[in-house]
Amino acid sequence: MKARLWIGLLVVVLALLPAVAGNFTVSLLNDIGIGALVALGLVLLTGIGGATSFGQAAFVGIAAYATAWLSTAQGMSPWLGLLFALLLTGLSALAIGMLTLRLGGHFLPLSTIAWGLSIAMLFGNVDALGRHTGLSNIPALQIGSWSLATPASIYYLIWLLVGLAFLFSRNLLASRAGRAIRSLRGGATLLASVGADAYRVRLTLFVTAALFAGLAGWLYAHMNRFVSPSPFDLRASIEYLLMAVAGGLGTLAGALVGSALVLVLQNGLQDVLPMLTQNAGQLEAIAFAALFILLLHFARGGVMGLVRRRFPPKTSSAGRPAAPAVEPLPHRSLPARGTPILSVTGAVKRFGGLVAVNDVSFDVAAGEIIGLIGPNGAGKSTMFNLLTCTLPMTAGSVRFLGHDIAGLPQRKVARLGLARTFQHVKLRPRMSLLDNVALGAHSRTRAGVLKAGLRLDRHEERQILQEAQRQLDRIGLGDRAHELAGSLPLGTQRILEIARALAADPVLLVLDEPAAGLRRKEKMALGDLLRKLREEGVTILIVEHDMDFVMKLVDRLVVMNFGSKLVEGVPAAVRADERVQAAYLGSVA
Repeated sequence: MKARLWIGLLVVVLALLPAVAGNFTVSLLNDIGIGALVALGLVLLTGIGGATSFGQAAFVGIAAYATAWLSTAQGMSPWLGLLFALLLTGLSALAIGMLTLRLGGHFLPLSTIAWGLSIAMLFGNVDALGRHTGLSNIPALQIGSWSLATPASIYYLIWLLVGLAFLFSRNLLASRAGRAIRSLRGGATLLASVGADAYRVRLTLFVTAALFAGLAGWLYAHMNRFVSPSPFDLRASIEYLLMAVAGGLGTLAGALVGSALVLVLQNGLQDVLPMLTQNAGQLEAIAFAALFILLLHFARGGVMGLVRRRFPPKTSSAGRPAAPAVEPLPHRSLPARGTPILSVTGAVKRFGGLVAVNDVSFDVAAGEIIGLIGPNGAGKSTMFNLLTCTLPMTAGSVRFLGHDIAGLPQRKVARLGLARTFQHVKLRPRMSLLDNVALGAHSRTRAGVLKAGLRLDRHEERQILQEAQRQLDRIGLGDRAHELAGSLPLGTQRILEIARALAADPVLLVLDEPAAGLRRKEKMALGDLLRKLREEGVTILIVEHDMDFVMKLVDRLVVMNFGSKLVEGVPAAVRADERVQAAYLGSVA
């Protein structure tokens, strides 16, 4: 409620400012709005999506030159220029993203520097674009007979578009697509486990951020009515990134705050420094470098990070109205109990000369809990990764529900109904319990970025959140749905990860050492939960070290040692087997 009040107050202030402010102030506010559009894309791409870009000014330039060329050389309407600018920017971003987004580590930001430099140089070397002289006499925007040639007249259009872009981004992050975007920092394996393609999510986000920059470029061209290469070079890209960092990369509001902070400071320095020195331009660059370093040292979360630390958001579920019930998401028909659903035949995995898994075969039937155990180095984790298609198999086959899944991408296996958890918990700590579990239903729904941003996915979103709440109730965390996942103890996080896997409506649930690090009571609660799931028809395969936990829980055991299957059978028979005692249990058996 307070947030809405502050937003309403900001809208009123922005609406009244042109009536009391001078032309210089209004022009500065227009520049802040245009900068905020670019910084907003960087908050989504870099702050939330984790892909650093030093080339956003190039996308601003592509759009600015596109509409300038169309409206001057071709004499077409600037409104057609908007469509042309966004189309050209989007296609450019798609092509660049397809070439560069598969690069990891520091290679991705380095590649953005490369294409940012090359596009800015291209503007200055094409005759049709005026070379380094640029394009002038760009027509002003018009709405009917109303010309937007003055700063005060275009002001409301700029800030209307800024408001719509922020609303679109807010809607996007609170959606199916937004949860995938917010999970990009968790790694490609996490997203693949829920049926999402991290590369496609990142590419979509990259194009979205470029379109925001393209919108800014269109406004820039028709506000200034002149374009040249210098405002779209690498230095401008760094300035846009500084806006996002200064305001706070983790919040949408940081784009607006950062744009205002950087541009107001820049204008202040341009007024003051010439009074102190003849080298004002060089000192301005030094001042901004110092600001960047100070931010990285003392306020890595930017201004909005400081605000959030001073006034942390409430995460309690108390007082939140219950969402109206909707029809549930479609559910899979589970195989009849005893039906074979997973068959591993002659699985082999070699790492060079090391044979980690050597000719392992076993079956899993519907409605049972199977334990895959063995001492350290036995090959359990490698076998787990072969089953979930995280690793490619050297030889052998794995059939799941009649499909040969060996060699399939992990996300496709997840969509078939094989859900997994992780040995080292993979939750998004800054997302709520509800959102973490809702991520698991990603493969069961279809709404994309455009539908989410325009709020055309609301019915499907209510279905997803209803399913997530049902799974939280199922594991006993329903009353904590809006708490942050990072605040939970390890044992509760492991159970929450199981709830996320259950939201995928799996046929087979594969758990990687779910009892690791848990206390005795937490293990007992986990065991009770898994037995309850088995009674409900869920088939479970567990890779685990804790023998006492596994022996009391599973229907059958597969024991591995030195990469090979040692023995398979019911817990009592496995416990009594001398080979197992020698390899694993020792005198404890």
